[in-house]
Amino acid sequence: MIEVKCLKQTNSFTRFLLVGIFNTCIGLSAVYFFLNALGFSYWISTFIGNSIGAAVSFFLNRSFTFHSSVSAKSGIPKFIAVILICYFGAYSISEFMAEYIDRYMAAFQLISKNNLAVLMGTGFYTIANYAGQKIFVFRE
Repeated sequence: MIEVKCLKQTNSFTRFLLVGIFNTCIGLSAVYFFLNALGFSYWISTFIGNSIGAAVSFFLNRSFTFHSSVSAKSGIPKFIAVILICYFGAYSISEFMAEYIDRYMAAFQLISKNNLAVLMGTGFYTIANYAGQKIFVFRE
């Protein structure tokens, strides 16, 4: 019984990561395009990129990841709340950390401060977003 429960949790997280890889490829490509090619600000670039990934994410996570029957009407507002909380939390923390690294460890820096913040923020965002969606959005 315990093994079955652990397997189910692992499988939903694995599916979440697969959806996340797809969303990250789309969203992160958009972030870097807006940030580097179009010269948009860090916050505008990350917001647009994450919004693009989130639009696809809701439907893939509802049907594929969590096999949820939560309606779009009740799920989308919760989904948006989780996305926004995770977005602002993760990217604020990563921006602060990248600033610290840039200021105090510049000799070890291999990429720009903003690009480092985006990479770190993506990791923080992924973990927090999974927890929020599993516990709050797609909970049956």
